Parts: sequence; C-alpha cells; structure tokens
Amino acid sequence: MSSQVQFPRGYHINWEGEYESEKRAEERLLIIVPLTILLIFIILYTMFRSFKWAILILVNVMLARIGGLLALLLTHTNFSVSSGVGFLALFGVSVQTGVIMLEYINQRRARGASILESAIEGAVLRLRPIMMTMLVATLGLLPAALSHEIGSDSQRPFAIVIVGGLISDLAISIFLLPTLYVWMARERDVLPEVEGEVM
Repeated sequence: MSSQVQFPRGYHINWEGEYESEKRAEERLLIIVPLTILLIFIILYTMFRSFKWAILILVNVMLARIGGLLALLLTHTNFSVSSGVGFLALFGVSVQTGVIMLEYINQRRARGASILESAIEGAVLRLRPIMMTMLVATLGLLPAALSHEIGSDSQRPFAIVIVGGLISDLAISIFLLPTLYVWMARERDVLPEVEGEVM
C-alpha cells in the first residue's frame, strides 16, 4: 500500500512497533551487561587486591542467574528487557552477599583461624545477615512477581528474576561459596588487616 502513495522528496515510511523497540533494547543490554560485569570485577579487585577473590565472587554472581532463569521457565515467562534489567539488579545483590561472606572468612583467617575453620564459621555465622538481605528484597518483590493485573507485564518479569535468583543465591552463598573458597584458598593469600572483633 505504501508503494501506491506518493511522497515529497526526502520523506519515507518506517513501520515501528514493540518488536523493533525490544530488539533495540536487547542490543543495548548486550553492551551494558558485559560493562557491568567488568565494572564489578574492577571494584572487587580494588577492594580485595586479589584476582582470585574477585573471580570467586563473580562466579557467585554468575551462578545466581540459575535461579532467575529457572523462575522464568517455571512461570512460563519469556525473557524480555524487563527480566534483563532484573538480572542486572540481581548481580548487585549477589555481589553484596558474596562480599559479606568473603570478607568475614578473610577476617577470620587474618586472626589466625585455618582456611577450613574460617569457611565453616563464615557459612554458619553469616547465614543470618545474608538471609535478612535476601528476605527483604524477596518479600518486597513477591507481590509484583505474583501479579497478573493491568501493567504487570513490565514489572512481573523483573520481579520473577530477582525473587528466583535470590532464592538460589542464598543456597549458593551459604553452601557453594565457602566450598569454593576452601578449594581456591592458599596459605600465602593476601588477607585484609585485622579490624574490630568479627561477630
């Protein structure tokens, strides 16, 4: 039909819609996500002064995505820009829980505890603060994740990813992260200066 309409020179027609908008947003995410991960790595490296600990926390962050992907699968929700932004938010919370655990373990080692003792104490004694962090975000977003009302199309994938990712991140931070720490840790590791009494 557009071929039958005559336009003045310099004018043309483009058909636009949600699909094209979605594709443009996905292209932006393909740039933003790697940059976010790189920035997180740089911050972690400057904090711990160790590539090994920065990579360990990034492994924790990458594995937290499993819960978000499973949540999308179980709820039959398609991946969208909203869920992509949810993964970015999930990265931030996963970094926080990983830093809480790793910093505690390193502080225990700096005080003279063995690698295994420090990892076990970290898993047991950091359970409560990590669980509190998870529950605040999970309970806050649960209504949005379960919503089917008007306007929930944009907020629901975002919330589903974070709720599912945080549930898996809790298990990963408490069980897997200390285990990986024991495998990766060495006696000559760079440890932080001893701070006040670690509770």
